[in-house]
Amino acid sequence: MRDQESFVHVEDELDDVTTGEMELSERQSLRRVPGLSTELTDVTEVEYRQLRLERVVLVGVWTEGTVTDAENSLTELAALAETAGSQVLEGLIQRRTRPDPATYIGRGKVDDLGAVVLATGADTVICDGELSPSQLRNLEQRTKVKVVDRTALILDIFAQHAKSKEGKAQVELAQLEYLLPRLRGWGETLSRQTGGSGRGGGAGGGVGVRGPGETKLETDRRRIRHRISRLRREIKSMRTVRVTKRARRTRNSVPAVAIAGYTNAGKSSLLNRLTGAGVLVENALFATLDPTTRKATASDGRLYTLSDTVGFVRHLPHQIVEAFRSTLEEVAEADLVVHVVDGTHPDPEEQVRAVHEVLAEVGADRLPELLVVNKTDAADEDTLLRLKRLWPDAIFVSAHSGRGVDDLRATIEDRLPQPAVEVRAVLPYERGDLVSRVHRTGEVLSTAHLPEGTLLHVRVSAELAAELAQFDVERESQAAGSRS
Repeated sequence: MRDQESFVHVEDELDDVTTGEMELSERQSLRRVPGLSTELTDVTEVEYRQLRLERVVLVGVWTEGTVTDAENSLTELAALAETAGSQVLEGLIQRRTRPDPATYIGRGKVDDLGAVVLATGADTVICDGELSPSQLRNLEQRTKVKVVDRTALILDIFAQHAKSKEGKAQVELAQLEYLLPRLRGWGETLSRQTGGSGRGGGAGGGVGVRGPGETKLETDRRRIRHRISRLRREIKSMRTVRVTKRARRTRNSVPAVAIAGYTNAGKSSLLNRLTGAGVLVENALFATLDPTTRKATASDGRLYTLSDTVGFVRHLPHQIVEAFRSTLEEVAEADLVVHVVDGTHPDPEEQVRAVHEVLAEVGADRLPELLVVNKTDAADEDTLLRLKRLWPDAIFVSAHSGRGVDDLRATIEDRLPQPAVEVRAVLPYERGDLVSRVHRTGEVLSTAHLPEGTLLHVRVSAELAAELAQFDVERESQAAGSRS
Protein backbone atom coordinates (compact mmCIF):
# COMPACT_ATOMS: atom_id res chain seq x y z
CA MET A 1 0.00 0.00 0.00
CA ARG A 2 1.16 3.49 -0.68
CA ASP A 3 1.76 5.68 2.32
CA GLN A 4 -0.42 8.59 3.30
CA GLU A 5 1.34 11.27 1.31
CA SER A 6 0.57 9.48 -1.96
CA PHE A 7 -3.16 9.85 -1.40
CA VAL A 8 -3.54 13.27 0.24
CA HIS A 9 -1.94 16.24 -1.40
CA VAL A 10 -3.08 19.60 -2.63
CA GLU A 11 -3.56 20.35 -6.32
CA ASP A 12 -1.36 23.08 -7.68
CA GLU A 13 -3.05 26.44 -7.97
CA LEU A 14 -5.14 26.80 -11.10
CA ASP A 15 -4.06 29.67 -13.30
CA ASP A 16 -6.37 32.65 -12.80
CA VAL A 17 -8.82 30.55 -10.79
CA THR A 18 -9.41 30.76 -7.04
CA THR A 19 -9.49 27.42 -5.26
CA GLY A 20 -10.78 28.18 -1.75
CA GLU A 21 -7.28 28.61 -0.26
CA MET A 22 -8.48 29.83 3.14
CA GLU A 23 -10.87 26.93 3.67
CA LEU A 24 -8.24 24.45 2.46
CA SER A 25 -5.66 25.89 4.85
CA GLU A 26 -8.05 25.60 7.80
CA ARG A 27 -8.89 22.01 6.95
CA GLN A 28 -5.26 20.98 6.64
CA SER A 29 -4.33 22.62 9.92
CA LEU A 30 -6.86 20.42 11.71
CA ARG A 31 -5.66 17.09 10.34
CA ARG A 32 -5.80 14.26 12.85
CA VAL A 33 -2.58 13.47 14.72
CA PRO A 34 -1.45 9.85 14.23
CA GLY A 35 -0.51 7.77 17.26
CA LEU A 36 -3.35 8.67 19.63
CA SER A 37 -5.24 5.88 21.39
CA THR A 38 -8.24 4.34 19.67
CA GLU A 39 -9.40 2.13 22.51
CA LEU A 40 -13.15 1.45 22.60
CA THR A 41 -14.90 3.94 24.86
CA ASP A 42 -18.15 3.30 26.69
CA VAL A 43 -20.36 6.25 27.56
CA THR A 44 -22.38 4.99 30.55
CA GLU A 45 -24.04 1.79 29.30
CA VAL A 46 -24.03 2.56 25.57
CA GLU A 47 -21.01 2.56 23.28
CA TYR A 48 -21.19 5.49 20.88
CA ARG A 49 -19.04 4.59 17.89
CA GLN A 50 -17.05 7.75 17.23
CA LEU A 51 -14.30 7.21 14.67
CA ARG A 52 -10.77 8.12 15.65
CA LEU A 53 -8.73 6.29 13.08
CA GLU A 54 -4.94 6.16 13.02
CA ARG A 55 -3.23 2.92 12.01
CA VAL A 56 -5.56 0.66 10.05
CA VAL A 57 -5.68 -2.67 8.26
CA LEU A 58 -8.12 -3.01 5.35
CA VAL A 59 -10.01 -6.21 4.56
CA GLY A 60 -12.36 -6.96 1.68
CA VAL A 61 -14.39 -9.89 0.41
CA TRP A 62 -14.09 -10.54 -3.33
CA THR A 63 -17.41 -12.05 -4.45
CA GLU A 64 -17.60 -11.16 -8.16
CA GLY A 65 -15.65 -9.61 -10.99
CA THR A 66 -11.93 -9.87 -11.60
CA VAL A 67 -9.08 -9.60 -9.12
CA THR A 68 -8.36 -6.15 -10.62
CA ASP A 69 -11.88 -5.03 -9.64
CA ALA A 70 -11.31 -6.26 -6.09
CA GLU A 71 -7.95 -4.52 -5.85
CA ASN A 72 -9.40 -1.25 -7.23
CA SER A 73 -12.15 -1.38 -4.61
CA LEU A 74 -9.62 -1.85 -1.80
CA THR A 75 -7.42 0.92 -3.22
CA GLU A 76 -10.43 3.24 -3.10
CA LEU A 77 -11.08 2.15 0.50
CA ALA A 78 -7.46 3.08 1.31
CA ALA A 79 -8.02 6.56 -0.18
CA LEU A 80 -11.18 6.92 1.89
CA ALA A 81 -9.35 5.85 5.06
CA GLU A 82 -6.52 8.30 4.48
CA THR A 83 -8.99 11.09 3.73
CA ALA A 84 -10.47 10.37 7.18
CA GLY A 85 -7.03 10.78 8.74
CA SER A 86 -5.70 7.21 8.87
CA GLN A 87 -2.43 5.55 7.99
CA VAL A 88 -3.02 2.38 6.00
CA LEU A 89 -0.67 -0.44 7.00
CA GLU A 90 -1.98 -3.46 5.11
CA GLY A 91 -4.76 -4.56 2.76
CA LEU A 92 -6.22 -8.07 2.61
CA ILE A 93 -8.76 -9.63 0.23
CA GLN A 94 -10.53 -12.98 0.63
CA ARG A 95 -12.22 -14.79 -2.28
CA ARG A 96 -15.70 -15.99 -1.28
CA THR A 97 -19.07 -16.53 -2.94
CA ARG A 98 -20.62 -14.25 -0.31
CA PRO A 99 -19.54 -12.61 2.97
CA ASP A 100 -19.76 -14.78 6.08
CA PRO A 101 -22.98 -13.84 7.95
CA ALA A 102 -21.23 -13.97 11.34
CA THR A 103 -17.75 -12.57 10.76
CA TYR A 104 -17.78 -11.07 7.21
CA ILE A 105 -14.62 -12.99 6.27
CA GLY A 106 -14.31 -16.74 6.85
CA ARG A 107 -14.13 -17.70 10.52
CA GLY A 108 -10.76 -19.38 10.01
CA LYS A 109 -9.43 -16.23 8.37
CA VAL A 110 -10.37 -14.09 11.37
CA ASP A 111 -7.40 -15.53 13.28
CA ASP A 112 -5.12 -14.69 10.33
CA LEU A 113 -6.52 -11.14 10.38
CA GLY A 114 -5.85 -10.92 14.12
CA ALA A 115 -2.24 -12.01 13.53
CA VAL A 116 -1.78 -9.26 10.89
CA VAL A 117 -3.26 -6.68 13.27
CA LEU A 118 -0.88 -7.78 16.00
CA ALA A 119 2.16 -7.85 13.71
CA THR A 120 1.53 -4.38 12.23
CA GLY A 121 0.46 -2.72 15.47
CA ALA A 122 -2.83 -1.61 13.94
CA ASP A 123 -5.59 -0.27 16.17
CA THR A 124 -8.48 -0.42 13.66
CA VAL A 125 -9.80 -2.79 11.00
CA ILE A 126 -11.83 -1.31 8.13
CA CYS A 127 -14.04 -3.66 6.12
CA ASP A 128 -14.90 -2.95 2.49
CA GLY A 129 -18.66 -3.38 2.91
CA GLU A 130 -21.53 -2.59 5.27
CA LEU A 131 -21.44 -4.90 8.30
CA SER A 132 -24.37 -5.99 10.42
CA PRO A 133 -24.24 -5.24 14.17
CA SER A 134 -23.44 -8.90 14.90
CA GLN A 135 -20.60 -8.96 12.36
CA LEU A 136 -19.10 -5.83 13.93
CA ARG A 137 -19.36 -7.30 17.42
CA ASN A 138 -17.93 -10.70 16.47
CA LEU A 139 -14.97 -9.24 14.60
CA GLU A 140 -14.09 -6.88 17.46
CA GLN A 141 -14.26 -9.70 19.99
CA ARG A 142 -11.92 -11.84 17.89
CA THR A 143 -9.42 -9.19 16.73
CA LYS A 144 -9.44 -7.14 19.98
CA VAL A 145 -9.44 -3.83 18.07
CA LYS A 146 -12.06 -1.44 16.75
CA VAL A 147 -13.79 -2.57 13.55
CA VAL A 148 -15.32 -0.03 11.15
CA ASP A 149 -17.21 -0.67 7.93
CA ARG A 150 -17.20 1.28 4.66
CA THR A 151 -20.47 3.06 5.44
CA ALA A 152 -19.27 4.41 8.81
CA LEU A 153 -16.03 5.55 7.18
CA ILE A 154 -17.82 7.53 4.47
CA LEU A 155 -20.15 9.06 7.06
CA ASP A 156 -17.14 10.14 9.11
CA ILE A 157 -15.61 11.88 6.08
CA PHE A 158 -18.90 13.62 5.35
CA ALA A 159 -19.05 14.82 8.97
CA GLN A 160 -15.55 16.32 8.66
CA HIS A 161 -16.26 18.13 5.40
CA ALA A 162 -19.82 19.44 5.85
CA LYS A 163 -19.73 23.22 6.18
CA SER A 164 -23.26 24.63 5.70
CA LYS A 165 -26.15 24.26 8.12
CA GLU A 166 -28.02 22.07 5.65
CA GLY A 167 -24.97 19.89 4.99
CA LYS A 168 -24.35 19.34 8.70
CA ALA A 169 -28.01 18.46 9.29
CA GLN A 170 -27.99 16.00 6.39
CA VAL A 171 -24.83 14.28 7.64
CA GLU A 172 -26.11 14.07 11.22
CA LEU A 173 -29.35 12.51 9.98
CA ALA A 174 -27.42 9.88 8.00
CA GLN A 175 -25.16 9.12 10.98
CA LEU A 176 -28.07 8.70 13.40
CA GLU A 177 -29.95 6.41 11.00
CA TYR A 178 -26.79 4.29 10.72
CA LEU A 179 -26.20 4.34 14.50
CA LEU A 180 -29.73 3.48 15.63
CA PRO A 181 -29.66 -0.29 14.94
CA ARG A 182 -26.06 -0.50 16.16
CA LEU A 183 -26.43 0.91 19.67
CA ARG A 184 -24.93 -1.39 22.27
CA GLY A 185 -25.86 -1.94 25.88
CA TRP A 186 -26.82 -4.50 28.48
CA GLY A 187 -30.48 -4.88 27.57
CA GLU A 188 -30.49 -8.54 28.63
CA THR A 189 -30.25 -7.90 32.39
CA LEU A 190 -32.73 -6.11 34.62
CA SER A 191 -29.93 -4.80 36.81
CA ARG A 192 -29.28 -2.10 34.20
CA GLN A 193 -32.87 -0.85 34.11
CA THR A 194 -33.79 2.69 35.01
CA GLY A 195 -37.14 3.89 36.21
CA GLY A 196 -38.35 0.46 37.44
CA SER A 197 -41.19 0.48 39.93
CA GLY A 198 -42.48 -2.05 42.43
CA ARG A 199 -42.83 -2.94 46.09
CA GLY A 200 -39.25 -4.13 46.33
CA GLY A 201 -37.98 -0.67 45.39
CA GLY A 202 -34.47 -0.04 44.15
CA ALA A 203 -33.18 0.17 40.62
CA GLY A 204 -32.50 -3.53 40.13
CA GLY A 205 -34.87 -6.22 38.92
CA GLY A 206 -36.20 -9.15 40.92
CA VAL A 207 -39.13 -10.23 43.02
CA GLY A 208 -41.76 -7.53 43.53
CA VAL A 209 -40.89 -5.48 40.45
CA ARG A 210 -44.16 -4.89 38.59
CA GLY A 211 -42.77 -3.11 35.52
CA PRO A 212 -39.35 -3.54 33.97
CA GLY A 213 -38.96 0.19 33.47
CA GLU A 214 -36.90 1.50 30.57
CA THR A 215 -33.31 0.49 29.95
CA LYS A 216 -30.68 3.11 29.19
CA LEU A 217 -30.36 1.58 25.71
CA GLU A 218 -34.06 2.10 25.05
CA THR A 219 -33.82 5.67 26.35
CA ASP A 220 -31.02 6.46 23.92
CA ARG A 221 -32.93 4.89 21.05
CA ARG A 222 -35.96 7.01 21.85
CA ARG A 223 -33.84 10.17 21.97
CA ILE A 224 -32.19 9.33 18.65
CA ARG A 225 -35.58 8.74 17.00
CA HIS A 226 -36.75 12.10 18.34
CA ARG A 227 -33.63 13.79 16.97
CA ILE A 228 -34.07 12.08 13.58
CA SER A 229 -37.66 13.40 13.36
CA ARG A 230 -36.48 16.90 14.19
CA LEU A 231 -33.69 16.80 11.61
CA ARG A 232 -36.09 15.61 8.93
CA ARG A 233 -38.36 18.58 9.64
CA GLU A 234 -35.41 20.99 9.46
CA ILE A 235 -34.17 19.53 6.18
CA LYS A 236 -37.69 19.66 4.76
CA SER A 237 -37.93 23.37 5.58
CA MET A 238 -34.52 23.96 3.94
CA ARG A 239 -35.76 22.05 0.91
CA THR A 240 -38.67 24.49 0.65
CA VAL A 241 -36.22 27.38 0.31
CA ARG A 242 -34.31 25.46 -2.38
CA VAL A 243 -37.53 24.68 -4.28
CA THR A 244 -38.55 28.35 -4.13
CA LYS A 245 -35.23 29.47 -5.62
CA ARG A 246 -35.48 26.80 -8.31
CA ALA A 247 -39.04 27.88 -9.15
CA ARG A 248 -37.87 31.47 -9.52
CA ARG A 249 -35.20 30.39 -12.00
CA THR A 250 -37.76 28.30 -13.90
CA ARG A 251 -40.21 31.19 -14.00
CA ASN A 252 -37.50 33.42 -15.47
CA SER A 253 -36.67 30.72 -18.06
CA VAL A 254 -33.09 30.35 -16.82
CA PRO A 255 -31.72 26.93 -17.90
CA ALA A 256 -29.98 24.86 -15.20
CA VAL A 257 -26.87 22.74 -15.74
CA ALA A 258 -25.81 20.29 -13.01
CA ILE A 259 -22.22 19.04 -12.70
CA ALA A 260 -22.27 15.48 -11.36
CA GLY A 261 -19.73 12.71 -11.13
CA TYR A 262 -17.50 10.52 -9.03
CA THR A 263 -15.79 12.04 -6.02
CA ASN A 264 -12.41 13.63 -6.81
CA ALA A 265 -13.15 13.62 -10.54
CA GLY A 266 -12.53 17.39 -10.68
CA LYS A 267 -16.08 18.79 -10.58
CA SER A 268 -15.17 21.78 -8.39
CA SER A 269 -12.08 22.54 -10.49
CA LEU A 270 -14.25 22.49 -13.60
CA LEU A 271 -16.82 24.81 -12.01
CA ASN A 272 -14.00 27.20 -11.09
CA ARG A 273 -12.73 27.14 -14.67
CA LEU A 274 -16.15 27.78 -16.17
CA THR A 275 -17.36 30.46 -13.75
CA GLY A 276 -14.51 31.52 -11.43
CA ALA A 277 -16.60 30.30 -8.51
CA GLY A 278 -13.72 30.00 -6.03
CA VAL A 279 -14.87 26.61 -4.70
CA LEU A 280 -12.46 24.60 -2.52
CA VAL A 281 -10.21 22.36 -4.63
CA GLU A 282 -8.33 19.53 -2.90
CA ASN A 283 -7.01 16.20 -4.15
CA ALA A 284 -9.09 14.25 -1.63
CA LEU A 285 -12.33 12.30 -1.67
CA PHE A 286 -15.52 14.26 -0.84
CA ALA A 287 -13.54 17.51 -0.43
CA THR A 288 -16.71 19.55 -1.11
CA LEU A 289 -20.19 18.47 -0.03
CA ASP A 290 -22.26 21.64 -0.06
CA PRO A 291 -23.71 22.38 -3.52
CA THR A 292 -22.58 25.58 -5.22
CA THR A 293 -24.65 27.33 -7.89
CA ARG A 294 -23.12 30.03 -10.07
CA LYS A 295 -24.45 32.16 -12.91
CA ALA A 296 -22.94 31.86 -16.37
CA THR A 297 -23.54 33.74 -19.63
CA ALA A 298 -23.65 32.06 -23.02
CA SER A 299 -21.96 33.60 -26.05
CA ASP A 300 -25.37 34.74 -27.37
CA GLY A 301 -26.12 36.55 -24.10
CA ARG A 302 -28.45 34.00 -22.47
CA LEU A 303 -28.07 33.33 -18.75
CA TYR A 304 -27.88 29.84 -17.30
CA THR A 305 -26.79 28.34 -13.97
CA LEU A 306 -24.06 25.80 -13.21
CA SER A 307 -24.40 23.74 -10.01
CA ASP A 308 -21.68 21.62 -8.41
CA THR A 309 -23.08 18.62 -6.51
CA VAL A 310 -21.85 16.13 -3.93
CA GLY A 311 -19.54 13.49 -5.38
CA PHE A 312 -20.56 9.87 -5.72
CA VAL A 313 -18.67 6.67 -4.97
CA ARG A 314 -19.30 2.98 -5.53
CA HIS A 315 -21.64 1.54 -2.87
CA LEU A 316 -22.59 5.03 -1.67
CA PRO A 317 -24.46 4.42 1.62
CA HIS A 318 -28.21 4.60 1.20
CA GLN A 319 -28.34 6.78 4.35
CA ILE A 320 -26.32 9.41 2.48
CA VAL A 321 -28.54 9.22 -0.60
CA GLU A 322 -31.68 9.63 1.52
CA ALA A 323 -30.26 12.43 3.69
CA PHE A 324 -28.90 14.34 0.69
CA ARG A 325 -31.99 13.72 -1.44
CA SER A 326 -33.07 17.37 -1.34
CA THR A 327 -29.59 18.40 -2.51
CA LEU A 328 -29.46 15.73 -5.21
CA GLU A 329 -32.83 16.95 -6.50
CA GLU A 330 -30.86 19.86 -7.96
CA VAL A 331 -29.55 17.31 -10.45
CA ALA A 332 -33.00 15.83 -11.12
CA GLU A 333 -34.43 19.28 -11.93
CA ALA A 334 -31.60 20.31 -14.25
CA ASP A 335 -31.95 20.75 -18.01
CA LEU A 336 -28.55 19.13 -18.62
CA VAL A 337 -26.24 16.91 -16.55
CA VAL A 338 -22.51 17.39 -17.11
CA HIS A 339 -21.13 14.02 -15.99
CA VAL A 340 -17.44 14.39 -15.06
CA VAL A 341 -15.19 11.31 -15.23
CA ASP A 342 -11.62 11.03 -13.91
CA GLY A 343 -9.45 10.12 -16.91
CA THR A 344 -6.61 8.98 -14.63
CA HIS A 345 -8.72 6.50 -12.67
CA PRO A 346 -7.83 2.82 -13.25
CA ASP A 347 -11.49 1.92 -13.87
CA PRO A 348 -13.43 4.91 -15.28
CA GLU A 349 -16.20 2.64 -16.63
CA GLU A 350 -16.98 1.56 -13.06
CA GLN A 351 -17.08 5.23 -12.04
CA VAL A 352 -19.70 5.93 -14.71
CA ARG A 353 -21.76 2.92 -13.66
CA ALA A 354 -21.72 3.95 -9.98
CA VAL A 355 -22.81 7.52 -10.83
CA HIS A 356 -25.63 6.26 -13.06
CA GLU A 357 -26.90 4.11 -10.15
CA VAL A 358 -27.21 7.14 -7.85
CA LEU A 359 -28.73 9.32 -10.58
CA ALA A 360 -31.38 6.65 -11.13
CA GLU A 361 -32.22 6.68 -7.41
CA VAL A 362 -33.06 10.40 -7.53
CA GLY A 363 -34.87 10.26 -10.89
CA ALA A 364 -32.15 11.99 -12.92
CA ASP A 365 -31.26 9.07 -15.19
CA ARG A 366 -33.54 10.26 -18.03
CA LEU A 367 -32.05 13.74 -18.31
CA PRO A 368 -29.80 14.80 -21.22
CA GLU A 369 -26.21 13.93 -20.28
CA LEU A 370 -22.90 15.33 -21.47
CA LEU A 371 -19.97 13.07 -20.60
CA VAL A 372 -16.75 14.95 -19.77
CA VAL A 373 -13.43 13.15 -19.25
CA ASN A 374 -11.25 15.33 -16.99
CA LYS A 375 -7.54 15.28 -16.04
CA THR A 376 -6.41 14.56 -19.60
CA ASP A 377 -3.08 16.30 -18.83
CA ALA A 378 -2.22 13.50 -16.38
CA ALA A 379 -3.90 10.56 -18.13
CA ASP A 380 -2.12 7.91 -20.16
CA GLU A 381 -2.44 8.36 -23.95
CA ASP A 382 -3.48 4.73 -24.48
CA THR A 383 -6.22 5.16 -21.88
CA LEU A 384 -7.50 8.32 -23.57
CA LEU A 385 -7.61 6.60 -26.96
CA ARG A 386 -9.57 3.71 -25.47
CA LEU A 387 -12.03 6.09 -23.79
CA LYS A 388 -12.48 8.06 -27.03
CA ARG A 389 -13.46 4.86 -28.79
CA LEU A 390 -15.74 3.89 -25.90
CA TRP A 391 -17.40 7.33 -25.59
CA PRO A 392 -17.10 9.07 -28.99
CA ASP A 393 -19.44 11.91 -27.96
CA ALA A 394 -17.54 12.76 -24.76
CA ILE A 395 -15.59 16.00 -24.30
CA PHE A 396 -11.97 15.59 -23.12
CA VAL A 397 -10.68 18.42 -20.92
CA SER A 398 -8.15 19.37 -18.28
CA ALA A 399 -9.53 21.67 -15.61
CA HIS A 400 -5.98 22.09 -14.31
CA SER A 401 -4.46 23.42 -17.55
CA GLY A 402 -7.66 24.70 -19.16
CA ARG A 403 -7.28 22.53 -22.26
CA GLY A 404 -10.62 21.70 -23.85
CA VAL A 405 -12.62 23.96 -21.51
CA ASP A 406 -13.65 26.31 -24.35
CA ASP A 407 -14.97 23.33 -26.33
CA LEU A 408 -16.86 22.18 -23.25
CA ARG A 409 -18.40 25.62 -22.75
CA ALA A 410 -19.52 25.73 -26.40
CA THR A 411 -21.01 22.24 -26.19
CA ILE A 412 -22.92 23.12 -23.03
CA GLU A 413 -24.37 26.17 -24.76
CA ASP A 414 -25.41 24.05 -27.75
CA ARG A 415 -27.16 21.57 -25.43
CA LEU A 416 -29.11 24.24 -23.53
CA PRO A 417 -32.87 24.09 -24.16
CA GLN A 418 -33.85 26.42 -26.98
CA PRO A 419 -36.66 28.92 -26.43
CA ALA A 420 -39.80 27.71 -28.18
CA VAL A 421 -41.37 30.74 -29.94
CA GLU A 422 -39.76 32.71 -32.76
CA VAL A 423 -40.70 36.42 -32.79
CA ARG A 424 -39.83 39.49 -34.90
CA ALA A 425 -40.66 42.68 -33.02
CA VAL A 426 -39.77 46.39 -32.96
CA LEU A 427 -39.37 47.45 -29.34
CA PRO A 428 -39.55 51.20 -28.57
CA TYR A 429 -36.30 52.60 -27.17
CA GLU A 430 -38.04 53.39 -23.87
CA ARG A 431 -38.64 49.64 -23.41
CA GLY A 432 -35.04 48.83 -22.66
CA ASP A 433 -36.24 46.51 -19.89
CA LEU A 434 -37.83 44.20 -22.46
CA VAL A 435 -34.74 44.27 -24.68
CA SER A 436 -32.57 43.33 -21.68
CA ARG A 437 -34.93 40.52 -20.69
CA VAL A 438 -34.93 39.11 -24.23
CA HIS A 439 -31.12 39.05 -24.26
CA ARG A 440 -31.01 37.48 -20.80
CA THR A 441 -33.54 34.66 -21.25
CA GLY A 442 -33.98 34.25 -25.03
CA GLU A 443 -31.89 33.53 -28.08
CA VAL A 444 -31.25 36.62 -30.22
CA LEU A 445 -30.99 35.73 -33.92
CA SER A 446 -30.52 39.27 -35.26
CA THR A 447 -30.69 42.90 -34.11
CA ALA A 448 -31.24 46.17 -36.04
CA HIS A 449 -31.76 49.73 -34.86
CA LEU A 450 -34.61 51.61 -36.61
CA PRO A 451 -35.85 55.17 -36.04
CA GLU A 452 -38.87 53.86 -34.15
CA GLY A 453 -37.03 51.30 -32.01
CA THR A 454 -34.95 48.11 -31.86
CA LEU A 455 -35.84 45.39 -34.36
CA LEU A 456 -35.28 41.98 -32.78
CA HIS A 457 -35.53 38.55 -34.36
CA VAL A 458 -35.53 36.21 -31.36
CA ARG A 459 -36.61 32.85 -29.98
CA VAL A 460 -38.16 33.21 -26.53
CA SER A 461 -40.43 31.40 -24.09
CA ALA A 462 -44.18 31.40 -24.68
CA GLU A 463 -44.68 33.72 -21.70
CA LEU A 464 -42.26 36.35 -23.03
CA ALA A 465 -43.61 35.94 -26.58
CA ALA A 466 -47.05 36.95 -25.25
CA GLU A 467 -45.58 40.18 -23.84
CA LEU A 468 -43.84 40.92 -27.16
CA ALA A 469 -47.03 40.28 -29.17
CA GLN A 470 -48.05 43.96 -29.13
CA PHE A 471 -44.75 44.85 -30.85
CA ASP A 472 -44.84 41.93 -33.32
CA VAL A 473 -43.85 43.18 -36.81
CA GLU A 474 -45.70 40.47 -38.73
CA ARG A 475 -48.89 40.95 -36.72
CA GLU A 476 -48.81 44.72 -37.32
CA SER A 477 -48.28 44.25 -41.08
CA GLN A 478 -51.20 41.81 -41.21
CA ALA A 479 -53.42 44.30 -39.36
CA ALA A 480 -52.41 47.11 -41.77
CA GLY A 481 -53.22 44.90 -44.75
CA SER A 482 -56.71 44.12 -43.46
CA ARG A 483 -57.44 47.84 -42.88
CA SER A 484 -56.47 48.67 -46.46
